[in-house]
Amino acid sequence: MIPNIAVILTDPNQKIIWVNEDFTSITGYSLGEAIGRIPGKILQGPKTEPAVVERIRKALQLKVPLKEQLVNYRKNGEEYLCKLVIHPVFNRNHELINFIAFEVEGGGNLDDESIPLLNLSEKYRSSSLRAIDEIKLYNQLKKLMEVDKLYLSADLTLKTVADLLDTNTKYLSQVVNHQAGLNFQQFVNFYRVDEAKCKIIKDSLSNLTLYGIALQCGFKNKSTFYKVFKELTGHTPKDFVKSQR
Repeated sequence: MIPNIAVILTDPNQKIIWVNEDFTSITGYSLGEAIGRIPGKILQGPKTEPAVVERIRKALQLKVPLKEQLVNYRKNGEEYLCKLVIHPVFNRNHELINFIAFEVEGGGNLDDESIPLLNLSEKYRSSSLRAIDEIKLYNQLKKLMEVDKLYLSADLTLKTVADLLDTNTKYLSQVVNHQAGLNFQQFVNFYRVDEAKCKIIKDSLSNLTLYGIALQCGFKNKSTFYKVFKELTGHTPKDFVKSQR
């Protein structure tokens, strides 16, 4: 499953002006509850590491990118380990206009390389708000997949999704590549395979063949389903069923 990535946009004084829905899913704080507050004030708690907090404070003061791992807290008081990347964002006059942060729940075993937003790329440091617009579009795309489940349509195309998001195919393809590190078809197949994994082990669907389930998940043919499933899980569908039972 493509992980939830909390995105936090603040003003130069580190006060929140926007968060995405993944932020709410992870922390429990809605956009309305977060606006105007400083992230550390609402997310840090008793077990948050003082040394990490100090490094974050110094990096923000120096207006340089940072990457850390720390303990944060949800609205309900539950602690969680996360990885955090923060970038300063400057305008064309090299004036600080925002900080943008990406947070993914998980610790040392989290594969940073598979999550492009956890890499300290230069594009956020030197960009305008275009990078933030890109992130917002990516979140709209994720919502179409996770809420509307567009991936279930075998005829889904890049153009169809671009039209729904009121953008063009070139830009949408670029957004998926930058934010997920995948091409559009790979991105869609992640959701299809996750759907198939859930359906395969359901007793209520035991009357269906594996190919029948694949068709329900948006795959058009058997060979593609088997190939993609093994690429993403390391198992054939049949082996996956055996491992679950």
